[in-house]
Amino acid sequence: MEETEKVIEEVKNARENKRMQEKARKKLAEMNLLDDFLFGSVVTYPEIGERFVRILLKTIFGREFKYLSVAAQKVLYGTESDLHGARLDVYIEPEAKDSEGKVTVYDIEPDKKDSAADKRSLPRRVRFYHGKIIARSLNSGAGYDDLKNIVVIMVLPFDPFGLDRMVYTVKSRCVEVPEMEYEDGASTLFLYTKGTKGEPGEALKQMLHYMEYSNLQNAVNDDLKEVHRMVEVVKFDSETSISCVRLMEKLAKSKAEGELKGELKGKTEKLVTQICKKMKLGQSLEKIAEDLVEEVSAIEPIFTAAEKFAPAYEAEAVLQYLAGGPLVADQ
Repeated sequence: MEETEKVIEEVKNARENKRMQEKARKKLAEMNLLDDFLFGSVVTYPEIGERFVRILLKTIFGREFKYLSVAAQKVLYGTESDLHGARLDVYIEPEAKDSEGKVTVYDIEPDKKDSAADKRSLPRRVRFYHGKIIARSLNSGAGYDDLKNIVVIMVLPFDPFGLDRMVYTVKSRCVEVPEMEYEDGASTLFLYTKGTKGEPGEALKQMLHYMEYSNLQNAVNDDLKEVHRMVEVVKFDSETSISCVRLMEKLAKSKAEGELKGELKGKTEKLVTQICKKMKLGQSLEKIAEDLVEEVSAIEPIFTAAEKFAPAYEAEAVLQYLAGGPLVADQ
């Protein structure tokens, strides 16, 4: 009997794995190069990633990039464990200096987050990326002349500034004298895939359109045909499918945990509100537990916390206190 149950369990697991693989392949087929997962997978794919990045940079800047060192999904952590870190989708550092003797680091970030809050915070998020990269680019004892140039490239399917431009190039400048030269080595390119204003090259227009709609019909020049072949190789790769399955499982688990936390939070808020109302009426711990059909031990921590906020027993203040917020009962 145990052997039979084991076989049945193995069959179930095999079916579930097959179902997840098919779901992952379908998900991959729907992805475009503005999706973090596919973009990162193409960049890290052996013998494909570096060539893809060269084509992308050549299209953006109109010149060849000979020496590149590419790292996808590079994480720059905060200097302390409780500080915010930055995950850079593609962190590109040429191995050779330019004609001025400077090394330039390129960070490419496809970004589909287009909520009002995300749009508002975008310039500050980019500033944070610059800061994290700069902090790691100057060795101890080196002079500031050795500080690397930083170019952050945001590829967006939405207009970040509402001016319908395909290319927004942002650099530091003097407010009083805008035409005054001020070169601190930091710049940002915001590339809006649907922008119509400005004078971007035709190749860039085609590349950005392909990144948003990554299919054969949009591979309209030789470089894009090559890129599309790379994308197809990555999409049909079994290792990519396995990674996609793991990502989907992780996201599903995170979603389930978030829903559970939300449900527990709702129940806690309701319970705290009920207890505070009854405490305003002067009811004892035992009476409240009886009315709410709860164990005394289950509600005692809330009851004890609420006593600090007598006689108002404001539920919001009690919840804040329980969450570790500041004690405001004596104010």
